[in-house]
Amino acid sequence: MTNVLVSVAWPYANGPRHIGHVAGFGVPSDVYARYARMKGDNVLMVSGTDEHGTPILVQAEAEGVNAQQLADRYNAVITKDLCDLGLSYDLFTRTTTANHEHVVQELFTQCLKNGYIYKGTQQVAISPSTGRTLPDRYIEGTCPICGADGARGDQCDNCGNELDPIDLINPVSKINGETPIFKETEHYFLDLPALAEANLAWLNTREGWRTNVINFSKGLFKEVKPRAITRDIDWGIPVPVDGWIDNPNKKLYVWFDAVIGYFSASIEWARRKGDPDAWRAWWNDPNALGYYFMGKDNITFHSQIWPSELLAYNGEGNKGGEPGDYGHLNLPTQVVASEFMTMEGKKFSSSRGIVIYVKDILARYPVDAVRYYISIAGPENSDADFTWAEFVRHNNEELVASWGNLVNRVAVLLHKNFGEIPATKPESFTDADRALLDETLHAFDTVGGLIGEHHQKAALTEAMRIVQEINKYISAEEPWKIKDDPDRLAAVLFTAAQAVMDANVLLAPFLPHSAQKVWETMGGTGTFSPLPHIEQVEDLDKPGFTYPIITGEYKLGVNVHPWAREELKPGTPIAKPTPIFQKIPQEAVQEELDRFQADLDARRAKEAARLAAEKAKLAKEQGAQ
Repeated sequence: MTNVLVSVAWPYANGPRHIGHVAGFGVPSDVYARYARMKGDNVLMVSGTDEHGTPILVQAEAEGVNAQQLADRYNAVITKDLCDLGLSYDLFTRTTTANHEHVVQELFTQCLKNGYIYKGTQQVAISPSTGRTLPDRYIEGTCPICGADGARGDQCDNCGNELDPIDLINPVSKINGETPIFKETEHYFLDLPALAEANLAWLNTREGWRTNVINFSKGLFKEVKPRAITRDIDWGIPVPVDGWIDNPNKKLYVWFDAVIGYFSASIEWARRKGDPDAWRAWWNDPNALGYYFMGKDNITFHSQIWPSELLAYNGEGNKGGEPGDYGHLNLPTQVVASEFMTMEGKKFSSSRGIVIYVKDILARYPVDAVRYYISIAGPENSDADFTWAEFVRHNNEELVASWGNLVNRVAVLLHKNFGEIPATKPESFTDADRALLDETLHAFDTVGGLIGEHHQKAALTEAMRIVQEINKYISAEEPWKIKDDPDRLAAVLFTAAQAVMDANVLLAPFLPHSAQKVWETMGGTGTFSPLPHIEQVEDLDKPGFTYPIITGEYKLGVNVHPWAREELKPGTPIAKPTPIFQKIPQEAVQEELDRFQADLDARRAKEAARLAAEKAKLAKEQGAQ
């Protein structure tokens, strides 16, 4: 049994998450975690909401609440959305816990002790109207390297190079369009150059990564500069250094603390479990595996920044050093980054109204229809476009017509002819029967191997090919025409039922909700495919601070079905079935497009009014001066 850490990107708590987000970090991570549990791995799947930084302050101000209130609001929204999607977290928590603050400060302190954090000065972008530090990603301009417009203050998506805001040509604030001013202030820096050799050496040992991810990651080391890990801001984790820790306007940079969340969430999980050192099986065991799921815009932070923090803590950079009390911490096994998903040909943008929120699509359509579309048509290796027409087509033609109808047809025939799984005679089976069962049995290795190598689209395509083979078998054998040979009818329906049960296991990581229904339709009892739930808990170190977590029980052989054939038991009752999936009316496509356009127009009008008010306010203030 292998210890497998499934680290899932932390959604930012300044608003609800949309389909583009969960297509990158959500569904792919859950598919892998479910499969790994089914094949017997000891899985720990962790994440939470990322709640520090200037964007939280900006959004809080816009909504008329303080930063903690805003984080509380969207933490609850996001937690419900991800639980409703069926994402099987062992712990989904948040970064405003006292546990997280303590772990972050411990890592900072050891990195500082080892010499990989030092104090210096840097020109930082300041909003002239508020005096507040602007985060790098909230500044846009022309890239000084490739000349592309829309480059961010931390990175140009066109050429992939890391940037500093001061390097941008014609920089402007994304918040209100004003030109930032730059001011030199004192900060702590992570000495990335002193860690670059070890970081790149680690990358050169990586195998099986997606080509675009490993190439991009190695490209980050063409030119490496120290990176400031503190900010002039009053919302974040205090800097654990004398003279700084009590400074209300100096906090650790949100990205320094957010990636540490994978580690702090593991520790919180262990503490809540009643075994405070249980996390060590995933973080100190050199044989443990760690897979990190995200969208491609987060690659930098997971293949350079987080590994550098770990190397610094371990004392494995050019300056040497030693690990702190947590011991030697494992670097990621693989950064599993997906490309971007667009919507009807347009880039997702909440502020511009180009968005499908998770809560909205789940309110109107079955959750497994959403999971299936993300899995079969998502942005695994290249950008993908969400269209309502394709969403409806995949549901109706594949989930309903192919898989759902197959399950229903076999169950109806069993119920009508036998009322149970029939007993069979070996001599009644033909080469066609045995060939189908051989094929479904071998599919466990094929589909499982593809999921294990993070080729989920290929895995789901292969599982659905098996479904088509079962359909072909049923059509060829025509059991509804077998009238005078009950032994042959029993063999055909037993074969079909066993094949359906096999296919259900293959599809379970992708379709956990319907997999449970198929299991019950075919006479299964108990939990076949466990789902997560939400619990309201109190902070372990901060009495009175409560919040929701996602957790669950996922035990192989108890409520997790093994990645293997479940041999049918003759005599198992088969009741009259009800449909597993529902067809989506074709008219829904135009209804969704009309809804999208109406929302887009409303959001554009609201944003135009907001910007006009900001400009008027600035003009008034400048006039008063």
